[in-house]
Amino acid sequence: MTAHIAAPDVDIRSSNAATVKLKVHPVILAGGSGTRLWPMSREQHPKQLIDLLGDESLLQSTTRRLDALDAGYPVADQLVVVSNEEHRFTTAEQLRVSGKAARLVLEPVGRDTAPALTIAALSIIADAQDGLMVIMPADHAVSDIARFHASVSAGVQQAALGHIVTMGIVPTRAETGYGYIRVGEAAPNAGTSDARKLDRFVEKPHLELAQRYVSSGEYWWNSGIFIMRASTWIRAIKHFQPAIYSACAQAFAGGKTDGDFFRLQRDAFCASPSNSIDYAVMERLNTDTSVCAGVVVPLDAGWSDVGSWDAIWQILPKDADQNVGRGHVMFEGAASTFAHSEGRLIACVGTQDLVVVETADAILVADRSRVQDVKKVVGRIRTQNGPEAANHRKVHRPWGYYDSVDTGERFQVKRIVVKPGARLSLQMHHHRAEHWIVVRGTALVTRGEERFIVSENESAYIPLGVTHRLENPGKMPLEIIEVQSGSYLGEDDIVRFDDTYGRQ
Repeated sequence: MTAHIAAPDVDIRSSNAATVKLKVHPVILAGGSGTRLWPMSREQHPKQLIDLLGDESLLQSTTRRLDALDAGYPVADQLVVVSNEEHRFTTAEQLRVSGKAARLVLEPVGRDTAPALTIAALSIIADAQDGLMVIMPADHAVSDIARFHASVSAGVQQAALGHIVTMGIVPTRAETGYGYIRVGEAAPNAGTSDARKLDRFVEKPHLELAQRYVSSGEYWWNSGIFIMRASTWIRAIKHFQPAIYSACAQAFAGGKTDGDFFRLQRDAFCASPSNSIDYAVMERLNTDTSVCAGVVVPLDAGWSDVGSWDAIWQILPKDADQNVGRGHVMFEGAASTFAHSEGRLIACVGTQDLVVVETADAILVADRSRVQDVKKVVGRIRTQNGPEAANHRKVHRPWGYYDSVDTGERFQVKRIVVKPGARLSLQMHHHRAEHWIVVRGTALVTRGEERFIVSENESAYIPLGVTHRLENPGKMPLEIIEVQSGSYLGEDDIVRFDDTYGRQ
């Protein structure tokens, strides 16, 4: 079932906090891919959805980042999360597990962060007339929440005045992997926050230039975290990038609520130019302040963009020899080594400054100084049509997941786990037959005109070309072993007739 959301008054003008009861609205941009964290991060399961640093994913940590914030304005009960349509089910499930109410807006295609933020601002204006947006990428880490809240509070006060605020990280080293912000004199009404006027953004520098930046004290790292009123952003994007605004306004006005998701009107959103927040607006504020001013607030809260395996090594606790091990890992005479095992034992003997990451279908071994080049390997895998770039061996689906245990000529074996009450689509295959063996739980099987129960240690056979469906009617996970046989075993040999989750 779908429903339209009324288009907002996109010509809203800035009003003071007395006439509009402002709230702080957490806005999470969750459309990244993170190829530098391969083989854990894949196109269909990117880094924000992975538990790289603890027991919850980066996305889930981000949803909690403004809990108990006291910035002088109440925090809205509902998050706004902008996500890629391909990741919608995993994102929705992680939000559900986190217990967070959210409007999950789906981008039909990636158009970078400026259109994503425009859609989020339109969503907030439609619901609340205006609001103070705290825009956070879903794939960052912050270790000191109290200090993060203090910086956000300072940024909120500036944003309430109509400024666009960006959070700058005072650099601790010459870093070539980050963009920089040149800060100016103290911002008006800065108080004790050390908020500065925004002078300009600069690209990622080479090492010698980065060293000069750090020595000058005038350049801070660009964190990618922003704070502003929704109405301020709409005026800025209309002024600087009218084509982006027009496309996004049409896409939002033509969008529909579909279950847990808000779907933008596809053609209108596809017509939007692709651009980042920095290029579209922030870099123009130093020469054109007719719409608003740019302000930089310092952030010193253990921030990381979690952009590489070396960054993860820097964040996590280390042993006496500066090693970090996650999973089934042993170190013997090793130093400054990062090892992450998803299953098999990794034994690091005499290693130095290495990264070793093991998954079910790929192993990465890299010098820590070369981890930025992992994305080149992913590019090569793509050009060779290797499946390891897009998916893990274990693939998440809205009904559960499957793990491709073994494959060979004319056969494939999968372990399938179906959540309680969930069911796969009603489907058929042109090129393969399937055998299902129930290992745990109870299965309700549709096979042609038949519907029957299959219990533990029982099996069912689905002939080639026969319509079928697998369901879990029980209260515990259903686990089956599926043996496929046929001339072609690809996932695109699925003809769906009916699907609870709206997939085609």
